[in-house]
Amino acid sequence: MTDTALAIETHDLTKSFGTQLAVNEVNLAVPRGSVFGFLGPNGSGKTTTIRMLLGLAAATSGDIGLLGGRMPTDALSVLPRVGALVEGPAFYPFLSGRANLIRLDSADRHAASRTRRLRVDSALDRVGLSHAATKKAHAYSLGMKQRLGIANALITPRDLLILDEPSNGLDPQGTREVRHLIRSLAADGTTVFVSSHLLAEVEQLCSHVAVMSAGRLVAQGTLDDLRAEGATRVEVITPDPELAREVLARLALDTSGAPTPAEGGAAPDSALVTALAGTSPIVPEAVAQALVEAGVRVRGFAVVGATLEERFVALTGEGFDVAE
Repeated sequence: MTDTALAIETHDLTKSFGTQLAVNEVNLAVPRGSVFGFLGPNGSGKTTTIRMLLGLAAATSGDIGLLGGRMPTDALSVLPRVGALVEGPAFYPFLSGRANLIRLDSADRHAASRTRRLRVDSALDRVGLSHAATKKAHAYSLGMKQRLGIANALITPRDLLILDEPSNGLDPQGTREVRHLIRSLAADGTTVFVSSHLLAEVEQLCSHVAVMSAGRLVAQGTLDDLRAEGATRVEVITPDPELAREVLARLALDTSGAPTPAEGGAAPDSALVTALAGTSPIVPEAVAQALVEAGVRVRGFAVVGATLEERFVALTGEGFDVAE
């Protein structure tokens, strides 16, 4: 079943807990070398899917391909090439960050003991924790523990990195550091699979996206393709909102949304008029010309595609922080 162009591949992957269907016939296709965002509300089946990919939970039915092997049959040969951070890191609280990583690396029978300290220090440096290498883990902040967990996944070279909420607990600077780290790993050829609830981060970071809802995969593809499936809209800032709405309606654009006060330093008497595209594509030059010829005073004009957040809400019907 394995496609060599894919780092992760599932066919009808299903997991049930008694009568509850947590993951329902999911077909993932994660290209090698991609940064793949895995999105979904709480309780949508993301973490359960990740646990099955890594052999931490048995699938009820379906097939899993990981780096050209089949899981869990080929786990012993495949998993040493996979780094993972799932459901938050756990460490020995009274050992230092460095000592924790040394102990974890010692448990890996594939890891070379001769280069252990050098590799551990390199991983700590890569996640910005060299200064805290000798500090006890219980004194680490949540964000530092997240970075230590990522460092553990990077002690040895990996072909695939699976990160479950890697920016959890990080301040803006830490989030930027993790973003740059993931980009550098991808540039080196590592496939990075990221489960996240930070849509703005996913938009800046990921090349591909999949969206889960109630255990099902409801969308999958490149980030650009996913956004392109949403409705394009025209935004006009003008002191003549009703006239603008009339012009846009004549152009077969949906003007059902009411004008709202303009923001961002526009004149106080201006309003933002929004109109959605119909079945025909929007030609910006034609729309702007029609507005000006009708006497609409245009103080701002833009044609805007759907954001990832808008597509997410349209696909799932809900935002994040949904009760499990």
